[in-house]
Amino acid sequence: MSALFTLSDLHFAYGPERPVLTGASLTLAPGERLALVGDNGAGKSTLLALMVGLLKPQGGTIAAFGRDRRTEADFAEIRPRAGFVFQDPDDQLFCPTVAEDVAFGPLNLGAGKAEARAVVAETLAMLDLTDFGPRVTHHLSGGEKRLVSLAAVLAMKPEVLLLDEPTNALDARHRARLIEILRGLPQAMVIVSHDAAFLDALATRRLRLEDGRLQAIT
Repeated sequence: MSALFTLSDLHFAYGPERPVLTGASLTLAPGERLALVGDNGAGKSTLLALMVGLLKPQGGTIAAFGRDRRTEADFAEIRPRAGFVFQDPDDQLFCPTVAEDVAFGPLNLGAGKAEARAVVAETLAMLDLTDFGPRVTHHLSGGEKRLVSLAAVLAMKPEVLLLDEPTNALDARHRARLIEILRGLPQAMVIVSHDAAFLDALATRRLRLEDGRLQAIT
């Protein structure tokens, strides 16, 4: 079965004195839930951003869904297929209401208004957020915003989920619900988290990012 992503010998630095990746490589298989762990500042979020073209590598190659990806057009094509849930939901949510935020992706992908409304209802129900549609996004708690960010990504029905610290600001009830939801999803995932128990509940494989490279954790 073909890999969904293959990252080979990636190099990236924010400046001459800030090398982050110095030869990082990984392969993501269909259905795999891959955990990325490492110290703060190791480059885990950077790696996710590179996977969807929000940053460009200074060396190495990125292949996704059977093709090498180099140009902005290449990455624009894969972003709906690789849904990135940011570490800070305020970077992701920008519409006045929850329903508008969740509908934005389907509408942008060509769905009609009725179809988008149906997707919003289905996605919010899956996350136990049925009553959230009309709520004003910037009035939500941090944990609620995080779940709405996930809903906005799931509404596009991606093939891969890239999750950056998904349990930040979640209380125990919403964290348990998130684990239940993610366990039931068919998508492959790359999960960046410091929450060891969360990863124990979900991950099928783990890699540690250290000194700019990825190492298997056995």
